[in-house]
Amino acid sequence: MEEKKKVVSIEDRIPKLKQVRKKKANRRLVQYLSVLFLLIAIVVYLQSPLSHVHNIKIEGENYVSSEKIKELSGITDTTNFWKVDPADIEASISSHNQIINVEVKRNLPSTIRIEVEEAERIGYVQVDGKFQPILENGTKLDVQMAIPGGDAPILKGFTKATYLKEMSKELKQLPNSIASLISEIHWIPKEDNPYLITLYMNEGYEVQASIRTFSSKMPAYPSIVSQLSEDQEGIVHIDVGAYFEAYPEPKKEEGDTEGDGAEENEDES
Repeated sequence: MEEKKKVVSIEDRIPKLKQVRKKKANRRLVQYLSVLFLLIAIVVYLQSPLSHVHNIKIEGENYVSSEKIKELSGITDTTNFWKVDPADIEASISSHNQIINVEVKRNLPSTIRIEVEEAERIGYVQVDGKFQPILENGTKLDVQMAIPGGDAPILKGFTKATYLKEMSKELKQLPNSIASLISEIHWIPKEDNPYLITLYMNEGYEVQASIRTFSSKMPAYPSIVSQLSEDQEGIVHIDVGAYFEAYPEPKKEEGDTEGDGAEENEDES
C-alpha cells in the first residue's frame, strides 16, 4: 500500500513565509543600522581630537635638532593622523642639506615615527678665523664654530671645490678607526701631482699621500707606524709605495765646531 503524500495547503504556508521574510528584513535592518552607526562613529572620530597625532618619535638625529625635524615635517598636535602622507613628509625633511635619508611610518593608534640618516661630517675648514663643517659630499655647512668639533680632521689649503669634494669622498670611505688618528690634512698640489696632500697625525707623524688613492692606501698606516720605535720621527709615504722616511739629522753650525776645537786646544795647553 502506497504511503499517502502529505499535502500542505498554500494557506498553511503563508504564515511561515511571512515569518522568514520578517526575519530577513530584521537582519538587513540591523546590518544597515550597524553600518550607519559605524559611519557616524568614524565621522565623529575623524572630527574629534582622538584622531590627531599625539606623539612624534624621531630617531637617528645627531647634528640636526629634533625640533627642526618636527618643523620640517609640518606635523602638529592638530594634524589628523590619517591625513599624514609619509611621502610628502619624507620629501620635506630631505630638503635639509644635512639629511640624506628619511623614513616616516604611522604607528597605531596615534604615533608618527620619523627615522633620519644624516650626512657625515668628515672635516672642518677654517674661514675668517672660524671653522665650517664639511659634509661627506664636500658641501660646506653655513655654520661657523669657534673651535672644530673634534670628531673630524681640519682641512687646510683646499681652495678648489673639486679637490675638496674628492677629498671628502675619500674620507667617507676611510674607516673611523683610521680617520680618528688624523689631526690635519693640507692640500699641497704640485705641477706633476695636483692631488698631493700632507697629513699631520695625532701621534706626531707626518704622512704624504695622494687624494686619488687615499682611502685605499691609508689603512696601511697603523702597520707601518707599529714597526717604528717611539723616538723615530719622520714622514710616512703612501703616495707612491709605502715606506717611512726619517727626518734628517740637524747639522751643526760652523761656529759650534770651531768653538769645540778651541776648547780642545785650551785643554791641551
